[in-house]
Amino acid sequence: MFELLKQEGKARRGRFHTVHGVIETPVFMNVGTSAAIKGGVSTEDLEEIGCQVELSNTYHLHIRPGDELIYRMGGLHRFFSWEKPILTDSGGFQVFSLASLRKITEEGVHFSSHMDGKRIFMGPEESMRIQSHLASTIAMAFDECVENPATYEYAKNSHERTIRWLKRSKAELSRLNSLPDTINPHQMLFGINQGSTYEDLRVENMCRIAEEDLDGYAIGGLAVGEEAEVMYHIIETVEPHMPKNKPRYLMGVGTPQNILEAVHRGVDFFDCVMPSRNARHGTIFTWHGKVNLNNEKYFADPRPIDVNCKCPACRRYSRSYIRHLLKAREALGMRLCVLHNLYFYNELMQKIRDALDAGCFEAFYRANVNLLASRSQD
Repeated sequence: MFELLKQEGKARRGRFHTVHGVIETPVFMNVGTSAAIKGGVSTEDLEEIGCQVELSNTYHLHIRPGDELIYRMGGLHRFFSWEKPILTDSGGFQVFSLASLRKITEEGVHFSSHMDGKRIFMGPEESMRIQSHLASTIAMAFDECVENPATYEYAKNSHERTIRWLKRSKAELSRLNSLPDTINPHQMLFGINQGSTYEDLRVENMCRIAEEDLDGYAIGGLAVGEEAEVMYHIIETVEPHMPKNKPRYLMGVGTPQNILEAVHRGVDFFDCVMPSRNARHGTIFTWHGKVNLNNEKYFADPRPIDVNCKCPACRRYSRSYIRHLLKAREALGMRLCVLHNLYFYNELMQKIRDALDAGCFEAFYRANVNLLASRSQD
């Protein structure tokens, strides 16, 4: 399923074969929480801006419109007319984010819907059944994400529970894939490494979940309160224990700098809502640093956001016009900014892959890792 084509240092160039097409890695998955990218981005737009994988949220789709409806409609691919791979998260992050509304037990999590307060139970079996209804290409095992900092005792209990939940997730998905009415009987399963910021827990967790011989492995529970250097250290600690012949996914990360740093440390898959969320507020990523289009200096600027960018926004519209749209709260302004940022992220991953193919990733990394985190002076 996964071909490791080249490696430069720890950075990996791969190719992941799925029932819905081939994924060239490293890859950034464009986040469509409710089967749509916030900001009015269509399926046709995703194709135009180079999206390889769309990520949808199990919890949100279970709440609305309901996974039963999506199953009746033929699964997510038919529901929003997308033929390429889809990854669905497990709902585990919502266990983390809905902390004030939840109760965790060995069986799973009891919590209240953020929409109407309705009581909901989700455990490994429920998560797998929902994801099977959604018929995504890749399902994520049900886990518990722990906020950092966490006590050692809590992190230890959580990582052990996550392993037990993984075994239940694996067994249930295997059962579901064998049923005659399953939409996607080839649905794959990724396990999630947990253990907070404790090295011994992270390594133990990774070694034990690697024994399950899954389709891929994610590092979860990072970018949730710890410093970036701590996150990088945990990646370096876990990476030697991750199977070499399976894709590695760093969940919920991050900035262009974060991605370059993580690729440099051996990660293949990424996702984050940040590029689209920031775009809706006028913060834009370019090859000369970050731009805030709300700044007064762009009031009469006739140039595109980035003169070298080929995204739909930069091909046609000026900074001045897009700034006007944002100030006037016109939806088109948010849409153009989101299209630009997602195009930029997909182009970033293509440039990383090209550099790895050419054997010059280290030079690319050094030339861009600090530049992409800077504020543009242009």
